[in-house]
Formats: sequence, C-alpha cells, structure tokens
Amino acid sequence: MSLLQVKNLTKSFGGVKAADNVSFDLPRGQLLALLGPNGAGKSTCFNMVNGQLKPNSGSILLDGQELIGMKPRNIWRLGVGRTFQIAATFSSMTVVENVQMALMSFERKLSHLWRPAASFYRDEAMALLAQVDMASQAERSCGVLAYGDVKRVELAIALANQPKLLLMDEPTAGMAPNERNALMALTKKLVVERNLSVLFTEHSMDVVFAYADRMIVLARGQLIAEGDGETIRNHPKVREVYFGTGKTFEAKAPDLTTAGAHA
Repeated sequence: MSLLQVKNLTKSFGGVKAADNVSFDLPRGQLLALLGPNGAGKSTCFNMVNGQLKPNSGSILLDGQELIGMKPRNIWRLGVGRTFQIAATFSSMTVVENVQMALMSFERKLSHLWRPAASFYRDEAMALLAQVDMASQAERSCGVLAYGDVKRVELAIALANQPKLLLMDEPTAGMAPNERNALMALTKKLVVERNLSVLFTEHSMDVVFAYADRMIVLARGQLIAEGDGETIRNHPKVREVYFGTGKTFEAKAPDLTTAGAHA
C-alpha cells in the first residue's frame, strides 16, 4: 500500500472548483512533483494534504489513516513535515537553536521548561544539521546566512518530527541554479537514506526533470497527466497547458520559470 493515498479530492470556492475529483498515490521512498500553471489547483491540493484546507469531499490516507478533519499540528505529529516557499526560520536565533526549538516542540517541552532551552536536544539538532551539511554553521545567526543555507536549515527543522512524508512548497524558489540543484540533490539523498516520501510543487522544470521520480499535472483543478519525465514531456495536454502551441519540452528539460509555469 502506498504511504499517501489521495482519492476523489474536491474543493470549491464559490462556483470555482479548485480541485475537481483529484486522485493520486505516493509510495514510500519517492519524489512526486505536483505541477501546473497558475490557478491549476496545486496549492489547494497541497494545503488539503497538510490539513490547512478541508475538502468538500474525498479522502486523504496516510498509512491507511484518514487525515481529513485533523488539525495541521496533529497531522505533523503523525509524521508529515513541511517546508514553505518563503523559508520560515527565526532570524534572531542561531542555526542550532532553530532546530532545537523544533525538536522541543515535537517532544512537547516548550510549555514546561525548567532549564535553559539551549540545553535541550543539542546533540539531536547537530545530527540533523549534519544531514543537511550545516553543522559547521551551527552557531551562526540565521539572519546572516545566505538564502540557500536558510533553506537547508528549514529542511533540518522539517526533519525534526521524523517525517514519513515531506511536503515541499516550491523548495527552490528564489534560489540560483547551483543552489537549486544542491538542495534537490540533498533532498533526493534524504529520500533514499530515510525511505522518505516527498510531495513537492515546483516551477523550475530543470529541477523537476532532474530529480522527480514521478509527476502529476493539474489544470483547472483536474488531473490531466501523470507519469515519469518522458511521459510528461511528450504529453499533448501538458504541452498545450504550458505553452498553448503544442511545443514540446526540450530533451534537456530547460528552466521554464518565464514560460508561465509559476505556481
């Protein structure tokens, strides 16, 4: 059985169906890209999986457990981590303190501290930072880091709840090409090492074709295509949605940031 099973998911805002009977599965140890142009329904589907939006109908199962109706915090405790399009860290705190705070929250230590917070879970936080190649910057303030390094810290924070499923909302937004590839190569490594499942939205097609194991494409709330890179690259509906002219994706999977592929 797949780790994540989304079945007949529907969500309407007024008379607009942002998600229209969307179904897909995500096995363990796989990176699944959720693609589509503006208004396709990507963010809506993403936020329903995370519990931020409640669907009108459908089912979202994590390891066979229904998530619909659960609060985001409870979904997080079941092993669903998340990163955001704009990295969310405490800029006034050090790198290691940011990760320690996430670990303390997961272990329910924030409400009854009896010793300095800096003494909690330091070894565990350093181990997570080592996994994202940030241990050497543990004592630096997050406020002085390069943006690519902030994204790595955010990834370490997202791993604090020992996730089975990681949701990444445009993980490479605002990053230079070399930073994008480094972050996604790191994510791919974590997928293999932790048998982690990743669902991510992304507008940079070079990243998608280089690292996604599988892709699903939405348009006007409906799932129009799914498959591997070759299938998606040559799918007529996908070509029409992204380009409007039938032009296919190039074999090298270029960056389509300026081609209307933003989320």
